[in-house]
Amino acid sequence: MTQLQSGEQRRSRLKLHVGLATSESEILEAQKLRYRVFAEELGARLQTRTPGVDRDLYDAYCEHLIVRDEERGRIVGTYRILSPEAARNVGSYYSESEFDLTRLAHLRQSTVEVGRSCIDPEYRSGAVITLLWSGLSRYMLANGHDYLIGCASIGMSDGGHNAAAIYNGLTAQLSPLEYRVFPRCPLPLAQLSSNVGAELPALLKGYFRAGAWVCGEPAWDPDFNTADLLLLLPMSRINHRYARHFVERRN
Repeated sequence: MTQLQSGEQRRSRLKLHVGLATSESEILEAQKLRYRVFAEELGARLQTRTPGVDRDLYDAYCEHLIVRDEERGRIVGTYRILSPEAARNVGSYYSESEFDLTRLAHLRQSTVEVGRSCIDPEYRSGAVITLLWSGLSRYMLANGHDYLIGCASIGMSDGGHNAAAIYNGLTAQLSPLEYRVFPRCPLPLAQLSSNVGAELPALLKGYFRAGAWVCGEPAWDPDFNTADLLLLLPMSRINHRYARHFVERRN
């Protein structure tokens, strides 16, 4: 793995390292982790040709950010990264299967898409997501990219009511109108109760702390049974305290 200037890290007596996967074996291990989390734990219906492996056509074009527990020799967290050049090569961003991104077309030359974020259940204390965000921040700065997009998923085990409550409670987090996107399969907000207490997923909290915008109404992803929000994070908007914590940290 390359280090992205981070080095080894210790969190809760764990020896953790973040970097970009540099071999097919590391990528395969990350894809197996994704399968365990998305399919076996969360019940997603994954279209894959290899049993136990979450892989789609975008994987071959992506870079794969991974966190490894060095002492146990296993990958415990991952995020896949689709650069602007790679998006041009594959022909689209993954999120375009869920959203019409027409209003973001002028940003394509400098927009990175991230997705398939997941963490091993044994490592969800906060250290791994901190490392993933740190590595992702350094990737953006090292390559001079200006915008980050990605889908933040909200589970729908309750039928979608929590997702509706979250979206209907958004005010300051909504993007300007010129950055709005439109779901291809909209979550039926009018049919859902927004009176329940909204519970924000940890990933969505992280995006909001960084300064990300929500670019419109949620889409329903039937394969993952989630409500997905398209997030846009201009690097110029990153919260300064957040930047000091993630971008400027040295180890």
